[in-house]
Amino acid sequence: MDLQTLQKRASIIKHAHSFFDSKNYLELDTPLLSSDLIPESCLEVFETSRIYPAASIKKSRSLYLIPSPEIWMKKIIARHRINVYQICKCFRNGESSGHLHNSEFTMIEYYTMDADYMDSLTITEELFMYLAKKEDVPFPAPPFDRITVAQAFEKYAGFDLFEAAGNNSLEEQAKKLGLEPMPGMTVGELYDLIFIHSVEPFLKTEKPVALLDYPAFVPCLAKKAHNKHTVERWELYYNGIELANCFSEETDPQAVKNFFISEEKEKRETALVQHKVDHNYWKIFKDFPRCSGVAMGLDRLIMALTGRLTIDSVTITDS
Repeated sequence: MDLQTLQKRASIIKHAHSFFDSKNYLELDTPLLSSDLIPESCLEVFETSRIYPAASIKKSRSLYLIPSPEIWMKKIIARHRINVYQICKCFRNGESSGHLHNSEFTMIEYYTMDADYMDSLTITEELFMYLAKKEDVPFPAPPFDRITVAQAFEKYAGFDLFEAAGNNSLEEQAKKLGLEPMPGMTVGELYDLIFIHSVEPFLKTEKPVALLDYPAFVPCLAKKAHNKHTVERWELYYNGIELANCFSEETDPQAVKNFFISEEKEKRETALVQHKVDHNYWKIFKDFPRCSGVAMGLDRLIMALTGRLTIDSVTITDS
């Protein structure tokens, strides 16, 4: 990375701090290691060991590099019920490096109390405009474009997502699109296959586009919408690149418990790196505040603001 890019990166990070500080969000500095993680079957993690002194009875203890600071941040939210943000390194194993991915990357994550996912979209629009102004770079003015997942499937894949999922015809739809689904794929796996190949490539509008209202059959810790078919979630795309993921956070302890049980079972069956799960984590949601959280890849945000096309052009990496 050349000196000019290093300076631009430092400036964007500085101004991201100032944006949230000016709105009275508390900056957190939570550990990068954890003895347990939130189970997410869609990603792999890094395992390491805490080695104890020779005189200790304990020899070692398994620890994991966090894929997101969420596991720590939600404990603080449960206790103090305040707006918080954090900029930190995160780690995801088993991913390619270079164009859009890196196994070690920088995340900015922020949670707003008494807010839902649409409130978070407004805050995110404000963040982009603030950074663009401070960096004196052109950027499309808000509001960002908005399209629901169902609308996107209808527009780009040519079929009704919820009708196809309800009558078990997603595999047939995938084949009509020229895809080759593997035998026995679940509804969620078929959804991912079609989305990645027949929807996501078209999310390249002239301004950022928020993809809203994900189907409830895609597991995540977002609150279900009143229609029960969708969850209050959006992902933000710019130039076809996913920049951020947002939920109206699930606050029902039983729903969180069920998610942990289901995802832990899936990870036991499929994960290359197993990790410990805190089976009492759901208890912090017995009195959890209404809030919304956003996780944004800061490296990708810097790409967007500097007009770069690859992550390795805005990061220091040995891969």
